[in-house]
Amino acid sequence: MAHLDPELELYRGLMDYPEKFEDGFDVKAVLGALFVGFVMMPGAIYLGLMAGMTLGPAAEWTTIILFTEVARRSFVTLKRQEVYTLFYIAAGLAAMQGGVALAGGAFAGAMWNQYFVRSPAAKGMGISNQIPHWVVPPPDSPALLQRTFFHVDWLVPSVLILLGTILSRMNWFGLGYVLFRVTSDYQRLPFPFAAITAQGATALAETTTKTETWRWRTFSIGAMIGLAFGTFYVGIPTITGVILNEPLQLLPIPWLDLTRTTESILPAVPTGLVVELGNVGYGFVVPFWAAVGSFVSAIATVILNPQLYKMGVLTQWKPGMGTIETTFANQIDFYFSLTIGVSIAVALIGAYNIWVSVRYNRAARERGEAELGSWTPPAGRGDVPIWLAAALWVVSTAGYVLLCWILVPRFDILFVIIFGFLLTPLQSYVNAYLLGIVGQYAGIPMVKEATIIFSGYKGIDIWFAPIPLSNYGVQAMNFRVLELTGTKIISLVKAELMILPITIFCSLLFWQFVWRLAPVPSVYYPYAQKMWHLQALQQGLWITSTLTPERSLFYKAWNLKIALGGVGFGVVSYAILSAFKLPVTMVFGIVRGLGTLPHFTIPQFIGALISQFYFIPRFGARRWKQYATVLMAGYACGTGLVGMGAVALALIGKSVSQMPY
Repeated sequence: MAHLDPELELYRGLMDYPEKFEDGFDVKAVLGALFVGFVMMPGAIYLGLMAGMTLGPAAEWTTIILFTEVARRSFVTLKRQEVYTLFYIAAGLAAMQGGVALAGGAFAGAMWNQYFVRSPAAKGMGISNQIPHWVVPPPDSPALLQRTFFHVDWLVPSVLILLGTILSRMNWFGLGYVLFRVTSDYQRLPFPFAAITAQGATALAETTTKTETWRWRTFSIGAMIGLAFGTFYVGIPTITGVILNEPLQLLPIPWLDLTRTTESILPAVPTGLVVELGNVGYGFVVPFWAAVGSFVSAIATVILNPQLYKMGVLTQWKPGMGTIETTFANQIDFYFSLTIGVSIAVALIGAYNIWVSVRYNRAARERGEAELGSWTPPAGRGDVPIWLAAALWVVSTAGYVLLCWILVPRFDILFVIIFGFLLTPLQSYVNAYLLGIVGQYAGIPMVKEATIIFSGYKGIDIWFAPIPLSNYGVQAMNFRVLELTGTKIISLVKAELMILPITIFCSLLFWQFVWRLAPVPSVYYPYAQKMWHLQALQQGLWITSTLTPERSLFYKAWNLKIALGGVGFGVVSYAILSAFKLPVTMVFGIVRGLGTLPHFTIPQFIGALISQFYFIPRFGARRWKQYATVLMAGYACGTGLVGMGAVALALIGKSVSQMPY
């Protein structure tokens, strides 16, 4: 693939390349960080527990709108570099973290651990009292009984949380920057969803200069759609959760589950539909053939699973299972190995394309022609030497290795080194490559679990060690947004240094506050109450596998032939489509679809059809995709604002209900 597909070339040019790069960090960024940390973070925590959603869009866009309105009334302009820096800070403070994808900073994982150590799953499997005390206090600790982090039993876990937060910041910056240079600068992947944030920041920056263009009008339309839909989807359930025993859900959260209804005609098929309107908007933005590939995966699942069930391949599924149980059972029987195989295929395809690009550029230099990509960064972008970023990643990874050796000395340190220095860059590159083409996160599943089990280690403490296995592909896209907005990279460095202390302090403060309001999970947090038990069961099954390896689900799940078949399928499909000059993005869409429920894929495909056959003929491909990215930014802002307002009322209501008078 010496040149990008025409559709990907279109995405690469959705925004004009900035004429110059400027520093976006100033006193406004500091004020914005304090606003998000002390005002937005508690809402993000509550919404994640209540509906399994992030308040990221609310934190990001509300902060920007507040500051742009203040700027307009103060006759001050905001540069788009300043707007994006505010956006980045807000996103970082309200981001999902922890083993169950909780928003709320560094102590989100601690909140999960306090549940898991006392969960019915951990007690039933006999591991509750074996969880190391450097992870969480024992089940009978006063710290857990009194629901407080301010207890001596939390001292060691808190110190490890602090160290882990610092190491992770160093780790992601180093490897994320290297991936950005490889995938964006050299391979010139378009990162289609990077334009959403960049266009939104540009639209809001225009309002302070009184030179509103089509961006602001389109952003406003999207925001109104988001406000209207968000009222029904997020607002009503959140507010009614304060005054009723159970929240009133006019639209099902997180999806409408039809698996039990269709099991007689579609056995072992997770069926349902996500009614969140943003999934249709996703189809507006994603490359069309990538959406087609994901839809093909969904249809293939519907056709293939009943046949695999009849053939005795899908043995874990039983009638009566819902979407989550069905998906987990099918992963164990078939899709775990298949997904590993196709993910390896993506890595091989990416490596092949790097090799092709190197050959193409060498030949172009010899002919005196322009190269496809370059290792030389644009002037003024504020790049750091790539070796320095790599060194930062190496040092922080070595810190993780040392920490694991201290905490779990009986575990073979070689495996930890493999996690940090081999598997992390491998799956991060796979993810960055898919984000660069189809705009969707993907990773190789259950790699850590497989490696730990094959190591032959006996004990459960290794499952809680800070193993350096992460997926930093999304950071490559963050650097791409930084570039599109003309923001110098030093702005991100300054922002990270400021986010670190704020996120630790606010996370501790507000998780303590929410925990004191009610047990977590409980009926007041319906999403956590519904999902955490299943997640605890899944985690417990893996943890007990090192106590009795022969009974591990992994041994049932791993099938080398299926994995090799996945590798062959990915490579051969790519080769055939490339040979006939057909859209190879369809292959990556299929890969993405393997890790996505049909519930999400179907509305995304509907959005892609509307985009391809109605809007593009009407507006033209480039203009419509520009409209779509700004529209989605506005939609995220609108739904986020509703969520923020509803959560604020809910928190006030619950706080009052705790008072004795």
